[in-house]
Amino acid sequence: MKQRDYYYDNAKFILIFFVVFGHLLRSFIEDNEMIYNIYKVIYTFHMPAFILVSGFFARGFNKKGYVKKIAQKLILPYFIFQLIYSIFYYFLYSKSTFTIDLLNPHWSLWFLISLFFWNLMLIGFARLSATTGLLIAFGLGLGVGYVDWISNYLSLSRTFVFFPLFLLGYHLTKNHIQALTRPSFKIGALLSFTVVFLGFYFHPEIDYKWLLGSKPYSMMEAATISSMFTRLGFYLLSLLMVFSFLSIVPKKQYFFTELGKNTLYVYLLHGFFIRTFRESEVQNFFHSPERFILLVFIALVLTFILSSKYTAALAQPLIEFKTSRINRLKTRFAAIVRLYRRKLLSQ
Repeated sequence: MKQRDYYYDNAKFILIFFVVFGHLLRSFIEDNEMIYNIYKVIYTFHMPAFILVSGFFARGFNKKGYVKKIAQKLILPYFIFQLIYSIFYYFLYSKSTFTIDLLNPHWSLWFLISLFFWNLMLIGFARLSATTGLLIAFGLGLGVGYVDWISNYLSLSRTFVFFPLFLLGYHLTKNHIQALTRPSFKIGALLSFTVVFLGFYFHPEIDYKWLLGSKPYSMMEAATISSMFTRLGFYLLSLLMVFSFLSIVPKKQYFFTELGKNTLYVYLLHGFFIRTFRESEVQNFFHSPERFILLVFIALVLTFILSSKYTAALAQPLIEFKTSRINRLKTRFAAIVRLYRRKLLSQ
């Protein structure tokens, strides 16, 4: 049990690192084919895996007060950060007018509102058999692309497109996840990552926007019957990559394991740094191919800082509406001060 707990925290930390790293890479995908391929590989699994893991832990949906609890956890921070990002963008882009649209999520905030809807949808879908529910969910994800008005508004497109992964995560058991970590699967996982990268390399015409799930088919191509099969192909690709990723996640405790509990802080806060980076002259330094490796280091440092207990303590009142973390830090600091004073007095 303890090892499996470490496993999930490891998975979440690694995934949030790829979220940060992927957003850093976005500025360079038009200039470097290798970066573009890496970017597409990351997007085949990082958010799909996050969504599947979120579904895996969505076990208490039928408990009393659950909807109120997730509304407080997801919707309130969504509205707060929607407002904060509106102010941030107003100054960052020197806009002439200040506008707030609470129903069109800024950038990465789509995940909060979609996660809320997925939990609500689970109330109904959990009553169905796994097979029936998943068939309906995948059918909705494929069919919604033909409805042109379903896009970023209330994150409806992503909500329907990615819900099958959330529902699949809900139906998975710990034994299923444990089976994925067998050595034989690890070899296949590494092979999958290699083949998918080579596939993108030899087929550069593949549009990464299919991996975002945010647009109707008419904005991707002509909305024909083939569009549905294209999305189905990307579903299969994401499932392959998600399971491949889960098979190579380490199960032991590492120095970063504990930080996997603070991924929400990284997710909500890293956008301010990434957006500022994109608008600054600093990013021009990284257009040289040999300097791209520095982006890995920057993503790691940013992930460590934003997932640290100190950042979590400072941001908790804004995100969780609690002060327990900062209170614990104050208690520890007071204890250290008392200990230091005793040592001075004893000398």
